[in-house]
Amino acid sequence: MPTQAKAAVIDEITERFEKSSAAVLTEYRGLTVAQLTQLRRSLGEGSSYAIVKNTLTKRAAESVGHADLGPLLSGPTAIAFIEGDPVEAAKAIRDFARAHPLLVIKGGVVEGRTVDAGEVTALADVEPREVLLAKLAGAMKGNLTKAAGLFQAPLSQVARLAEALKEKKPAETGGAAPEAAPEAVPAAAAETTTDTPDTAAAGDAPASTD
Repeated sequence: MPTQAKAAVIDEITERFEKSSAAVLTEYRGLTVAQLTQLRRSLGEGSSYAIVKNTLTKRAAESVGHADLGPLLSGPTAIAFIEGDPVEAAKAIRDFARAHPLLVIKGGVVEGRTVDAGEVTALADVEPREVLLAKLAGAMKGNLTKAAGLFQAPLSQVARLAEALKEKKPAETGGAAPEAAPEAVPAAAAETTTDTPDTAAAGDAPASTD
């Protein structure tokens, strides 16, 4: 391949790495063109599945900061470039690999991070985005309900206390006079405390006389 053509291929692969939310490297040895076409279609709109040359792909990967993909670029290699939901694409690749064991998942890049084959498979086990959002909404709703209950609890306690005081007041009407004596004790104590500084000042006056 002429140098100019190689440069064009490298640029194309580089651009796909940059635009993709995920890129899954696979070995396709033994699969037919029809089977590869089936896999490509299962990845969803905007995604692609392309057979690549390892040497040129290494250079493209290095240019976008994924030099660690080098060890995966050996043998027949095809890359699924995902521009949609990486979870859904990972599920499609996993399911295809189960039905066609000749497809070998090597690893790849997901959201800018290099992952191995096990992580790609684990990604496929993640629940769909809509399900996760529904669960999150349910959890948030539950927490808000609990929070509302906490805020309402003191108000209900105040209401019950007010009712209790309202019922207690008529019962204590006859005994209001005896109850007044204990209230006078703090007042007397307050007067004693208030007078203390003046008493001390009076006692100190002679000491300051020459």
